[in-house]
Amino acid sequence: MLDHVVHVVGARPNFVKAAPVVAALRAAGQPQSVVHTGQHYDERMSHVFFRELGLPEPDVDLGVGSGSHARQTAALLTALEEELTARPPGLVMVYGDVNSTLAAALVAAKLGLPVAHVEAGLRSFDMTMPEEVNRRLTDQLAELLFVTSAEAVGHLANEGVAPDRIHFVGNPMIDTLMAHLPRFDAQAAREAHGLPERYGVVTLHRPANVDDPSAASAAVKALREAAEHIELAVPLHPRGRAALEAAGLGEARRVRILEPLGYLEFMGLLRGAAVVITDSGGVQEETTVLRVPCLTLRPNTERPVTVTHGTNRLVTPDGLVPALIETLDGSPAAPEGPPLWDGRAGERIARIVTDWRKARNDHA
Repeated sequence: MLDHVVHVVGARPNFVKAAPVVAALRAAGQPQSVVHTGQHYDERMSHVFFRELGLPEPDVDLGVGSGSHARQTAALLTALEEELTARPPGLVMVYGDVNSTLAAALVAAKLGLPVAHVEAGLRSFDMTMPEEVNRRLTDQLAELLFVTSAEAVGHLANEGVAPDRIHFVGNPMIDTLMAHLPRFDAQAAREAHGLPERYGVVTLHRPANVDDPSAASAAVKALREAAEHIELAVPLHPRGRAALEAAGLGEARRVRILEPLGYLEFMGLLRGAAVVITDSGGVQEETTVLRVPCLTLRPNTERPVTVTHGTNRLVTPDGLVPALIETLDGSPAAPEGPPLWDGRAGERIARIVTDWRKARNDHA
């Protein structure tokens, strides 16, 4: 088993990033397997993505489920240790910044297994974000660090990461977007949910926006005011649903609450939107390539390339409506994506992994 690569995934963004890497390694003849931790266990947030993205069904589904950060991470550590001990791979590939990412990297490091981190080097410099803790620690443990943007290279260099561990490959999430772009049917998504020609999409799930009742109330107040200017479709992430509904989101006029959507339907909805309001890092990236204006309801972002590129803007709840009005009256976003967001990141990662494994075997 030591010749195979294991991909550890646990949440929607992981699936989208892993799909092109798995496909490229398969084309290169690399033995591999997929371990789904079950961090996202709802069908609409999990297995529907495997079907739509052409990912192989997981070889192992650990079924960890939800819980507090401590309880979930502890369960992940235990389950992943058993799995990686029973079937030790030659490389553990982890994605993004969720709890599954850190847990897999930590278990692998303790077992002496090399780790590759896809989407390394992103930094919000906000240690109150669980994701920032996860991504920083994962980068310290990884032997191969695959970065999506130039500033991530600088962050890793500033933290003392050796240059030969850092590989600027582009963004595999954008590989998936480009591969499926013809299937994103904006009109069908709009009609399926009874939306007008011009509408906005909202996604909120970050702890800073939904865990504290006062923060959730502030976000809902801002969204209700925003809905006076454009109808809003809100696919509610299970994590923030109770808090946002308790704050009155479902009672707002011109706010349409939706169940979580599969990848293709959600991306169709995103593609047809006049504006997107979000706290999701992945949505910031997807809107950048789709040329849909994005307002990020956060004080910071680990993806500043979306801001400097001109497609994304950070806003506070109090500043949301003025920014929305300005955005709706503004000009289209930039026509081209950031460097190397060209749909070939998965190929680059597969090539580097193949060369790395060959060099490692030659020195064995």
